[in-house]
Formats: sequence, structure tokens, C-alpha cells
Amino acid sequence: MTDISAVLASADKALPQSLDRLFDLVRIRSISTDPAYKAECRKAAEWLVADLVSIGFTASVRDTPGHPMVVAHHAAAIAGAPHALFYGHYDVQPVDPLNLWENDPFAPALKEIEPGRKVITGRGTADDKGQLMTFVEACRAYKEVNGSLPINITILFEGEEESGSPSLKPFLTANEKELKADFALVCDTSMWDRETPAIAAALRGLVGEEIVITAADRDLHSGLFGGAAANPIHILVDILAGLHDETGRITLPGFYEGVEETPANIKASWETLGRTAESFLGEVGLSVPAGEKGRSVLELTWARPTAEVNGVTGGYTGEGFKTVIAAQASAKVSFRLVGDQDPAKIRESFRAYVRSKLPADCSVEFHPHGGSPAIQLSYDSPVLTKAKNALSEEWPKPAVVIGMGGSIPIVGDFQKMLGMDSLLVGFGLTDDRIHSPNEKYELQSFHKGIRSWIRILDALAAR
Repeated sequence: MTDISAVLASADKALPQSLDRLFDLVRIRSISTDPAYKAECRKAAEWLVADLVSIGFTASVRDTPGHPMVVAHHAAAIAGAPHALFYGHYDVQPVDPLNLWENDPFAPALKEIEPGRKVITGRGTADDKGQLMTFVEACRAYKEVNGSLPINITILFEGEEESGSPSLKPFLTANEKELKADFALVCDTSMWDRETPAIAAALRGLVGEEIVITAADRDLHSGLFGGAAANPIHILVDILAGLHDETGRITLPGFYEGVEETPANIKASWETLGRTAESFLGEVGLSVPAGEKGRSVLELTWARPTAEVNGVTGGYTGEGFKTVIAAQASAKVSFRLVGDQDPAKIRESFRAYVRSKLPADCSVEFHPHGGSPAIQLSYDSPVLTKAKNALSEEWPKPAVVIGMGGSIPIVGDFQKMLGMDSLLVGFGLTDDRIHSPNEKYELQSFHKGIRSWIRILDALAAR
């Protein structure tokens, strides 16, 4: 490991120029979901290639059936150095409704929102242009001082993340050998708070299933048939109610196979974050946790599997009243997975459970809606440990290792298709208004994000 004080000083001195470059990128209207902005998406890809070439990367625009990818490579000065794949996306969300923006979403500006607190405004500043440019600027500062980079780096910038990444998997398959590295770095996540950096070590997986239960061949008059005919709504709600026992545990056979307890030291570190049931649920008008008894809200949302009913339909739901026994009833159910839970086994266990609850003359149809496993980085991974220590040196408070309740598909793709674990380090904040009008990115996040990546790159190079 080298003395990086000069690299950090270089990044500090160059911050105005770094902001100018970010502003140039934000001005490009790279909205991937709207075909009218196809040329703008290519313009953003070409801008990134030119910028990466300017600091010594071999970079190119790679065409896909949709918007292009950006792929770049830079070798380390020392043979045998680790190899990282850095991922980000240059496309952005649409800006509608435009009338709710305080300024032009593609005219980035620096704004002081309270004394001593400045933010960068504009669409894509936090998601994900500002985030990816923290890494690029860290590489620039490192090259400026040392003339080289401490590790081998491949960069992949996507242009379709906000539109479902339809070209990504085919591109990974076609370019597997070129893109494979020792590990991936993903900067599309958030800090715990403005002073506490975070590394996401776990992402929950997902299984979605829609069930449609059919009884009679038509809707029935509840006076003529009530009490004799099977009611699919009764059957459905009984099925859904039986998914949990009185302690909140999920009752499907084999559901908890592959679920391990979170290490005690990790749970202890989560307790220091001050997130209580009252503070977490109070934001949405609730106060009492509804999941497994005896577990904290962070454990419930980051480290435990779930079964949630997302929608129920059946019978007459219009104005007034109609006394019918519906012919059909349906529900959408999602399962968040953790650890080594197998999505295929969870889906089949759920289907078997539903079939076991059906009366003989009723039928059920199943419609799958996605299935992906959870992602779990080892809590004692050397890569994670190095990054955690590096972040802790930069920010006022030590870095925390957290879980994430949702899923980031690219992380699963890297693991399944390229055999790489991902280190998720981001500098966004929960109030950055991503996907909403008046998106912003903290100036501190951008500046210290650059400095953080300098420290992480240096730490990852250490033997």
C-alpha cells in the first residue's frame, strides 16, 4: 500500500473540474425508456468513452439491440494485482411530471439547501451518474499522481438499467471472458446516514407467484347457492391465512432450508444504528412489527425471508352491493428469500401447499412472476474487510455492514453468470429523490465518494 495523501490532495484540488465533468454528463438527456432519447443515450456512452480514454483506459462503445454498453480496461502497474469489474449505469428515469421540478432537470447546479450543506441538482445526479463518476474521478486522481492504477480495472457502464436491462444478460453471456474479474464493485446504493458509510453484504432474492382459483362455471346467486357451492374467495383467504403461524413463521414445508442465523456480531452492530420498530414503522403510521416474533426490524427486513400478499381480487368490487358467489378469486404473492433458499423449491412448495388446500371440484392456475436467489457476501470476506476499513478512515463514523430488503438484479447476474461476488458501496442518501422530481446528490457524497474510492482501491491492492 502506498501513501495516498498526495492522491487525496489531488482529488481535493481537482474537485471543481470533477464537478464540471459531472455537470456535462448530467446535461445529456439519456432517458432509456423513451425512444425519442435514443441518440442522447448514445451520446452519453460516447462521452464516457472519451472521458475514460483521456485518463488512460482502453474504452469503446459496444452496440446492443437496445442502448449501447461502455466497456473499458486499465491494467495495474504491478503484475498479479487483483482485478475488479466496476459497474454503473448512465441512463436515467423520465422527468415527468416536469411542472414539479424547481429547475430544469437537465441543467445541473450547485445549491445550498441549508447552511454548510450543498447539493448537486438534476436528473441522474444520484442515480447513477454522480455515483459512477466518483469512481472515475478516483481513478483520474490516482493516475494523476502515480501514473498508474493499483489494481486491474474493467468498467461496464450500462444504458438500460432504468428500462429493465433487456440487453444485459445476452451481453454478459457474449462477453463473459472479457468481463470476468476477481470481484465486482457496484456503486448504486446508499449510505446509512450523512456521516456513516455502508457496505451492503446481503440482498434478498425474490419469487413472485399469481394464483387463480376457479370453482363454479359462472358467478352464482348467493341466495340460491350460498351454503352449498364452494366459494373460491373463502378458499383463497384460508390459503393465504395459513402461510404464517401464530409466531409469524412461514409454514411452507422446507421453506427455511438454506436460511442461517445472522452472526451475533453483525446483529450487535445493527443494534448500534438506532433503528427501532417505533422509528422505522412510525414513518408510515405503524408501530408494531408483524413478522417473526423476537427479531428486530433490521433483521426482519435485511436477513429474514418473507411471504407477502401483494393483491387479492374476486367477486363484485364496484359501487353498491351485489350478492354473488364469485366463480374465480386470485392473489399475487411474493416471497423474499435469504441465504441459500432455492427459488424453484420455494415456488414448488407453495404450489403444493395451495393444491393441498383445494376442494376436489375446484381448480387452480399458477402464473410465475420472476424468481431469483438471495445474494450473500461473506461477512468476513477480505475484500469486504478492506473496503470497510478504508471507508471508516474517510467518514466521521465507522462504516457499517448492512443488508438490503430488495434485490439488485445485476448482482445476481454477476454471481450466476460470471462467478463473481459484488461489493456494494454507494454514497446516496434516502432523501436524494431518485426517480422523483428534484433529484439531488450531496456535494459531500460526491467529494468524499471520490476520496473513498481512492482509499478502497489502495486497500484492495494491499497483499
